[in-house]
Amino acid sequence: MNDNINHDPVACSTHHRAIRDTMDILAGKWKIPIIGSLSFGKKRFMVLIASIDGIAAKMLSKELQELELNGLVKRTVLNTKPVTVEYELTEYGHSLRPIINEMAFWGKQHRERIMK
Repeated sequence: MNDNINHDPVACSTHHRAIRDTMDILAGKWKIPIIGSLSFGKKRFMVLIASIDGIAAKMLSKELQELELNGLVKRTVLNTKPVTVEYELTEYGHSLRPIINEMAFWGKQHRERIMK
């Protein structure tokens, strides 16, 4: 990191605010696993719930709504009987993939380190 940034209180404040903004959008136990699951492609609700160990349907629904409000997830109602709903990451949602992948990489390394 550039030494000038380390001593610039405005840059530091801006940096911290940006981190808080990111954490606010991804806060909670479930949003990152949902984004991670959807990064492999669109999924129907029941497939999505099966792919995320331990999440309740009501919680998944709530988290999907919040992710949709933030423009990260797109909800598509298909004209089928019964009605089918699919979820997928938006183009904006896909911008989180490098962050999620890096978190997964770090987590794997951390687990291996701790298990030694």
